[in-house]
Amino acid sequence: MENSASNLSIKQALQAQSQQLLPIITQVLTTLHFSEVVHQRITQQNHEHTQNIENTYYQGLTRAQHPQFGHVMIKWQLSADAYPIAFDLTHEVDVLAAINVLSRIEDNAISPPLLAHHCVNVQILESSQKLIIVVMPYYSNGSLVGQLNVQNQHLLTAPQKHHFITQSAHLIANLHQAGWLHNDIKPSNILLDTSCDSSLLNNVGASSLMPNLLLTDFALAEMFNELKEGSPAGTPAYLAPERWQGKGATVQSDIYAFGVMMVEILAGTRPFQVSANSNDKLKAWAIQHCQQPIPKLSSEYSRYQCMVDKALAKRVERRYQSLEEVLEGLILLENS
Repeated sequence: MENSASNLSIKQALQAQSQQLLPIITQVLTTLHFSEVVHQRITQQNHEHTQNIENTYYQGLTRAQHPQFGHVMIKWQLSADAYPIAFDLTHEVDVLAAINVLSRIEDNAISPPLLAHHCVNVQILESSQKLIIVVMPYYSNGSLVGQLNVQNQHLLTAPQKHHFITQSAHLIANLHQAGWLHNDIKPSNILLDTSCDSSLLNNVGASSLMPNLLLTDFALAEMFNELKEGSPAGTPAYLAPERWQGKGATVQSDIYAFGVMMVEILAGTRPFQVSANSNDKLKAWAIQHCQQPIPKLSSEYSRYQCMVDKALAKRVERRYQSLEEVLEGLILLENS
């Protein structure tokens, strides 16, 4: 009981501290000429998984207006200099900058443009904190996950679903050609380009009328020449079997995550599920990915079954070896 009471008091203290931080974040953003600041999300993380307030760092998503950039989305991270973070926003800035350069050269956007980034020293309770700010355009149509929710999924037509699958495959293929793995492919990390009228999402029209997609959230991205062995990373619902076995990320692990998303787009649900009441959710997810058979699609989408089976193959050598192979299969389906 003492441990429960202690954990509760720590949690309450962390929540109270997070609420104290938001006015400070707002003040810093105001000095950087941002206005109409709306904090959408704040999360707390702990270095080395400890529940120590001093070791806590914060990450958040904030909407705002800027006189130069217009309506923007700001990702920020606040942490003590004494506790470096393995994958912090500085890493994401580097990835976005590299991808943006390549996109300009090849005139083929993979990710949102990096409008600006700032690193500001903030004094909080006599402690020096580092605030990293990353500024990107705000996409009013949101992410692909919004199109797959219960309210919208049944409105999607077969051509729209095929468009989402094919454009997502193109994005990941272009990212791989640029020399990067994403390591967290999922619908919430695929944005619908704001230049598209949201009303088009419910039209049956040609694919030329459908929204462009962009990859986002490169916090876990790795360069091909810097890949490391390690424990599972990313989102459990999309994590390939070999990642649960402690192996490092590969092109095939991104392809597996794409395969999960492919089923989600077609069927409206992910191919593998775990109970919300599971005592050990990570173990439950590992069993699902490593042992459960790949579910069969409905007759309406059965023509995609061979592609799903190959994208979600348990063994890496039986999986697609590249996104180019996936795209070839999608083109054959489109022409059949």
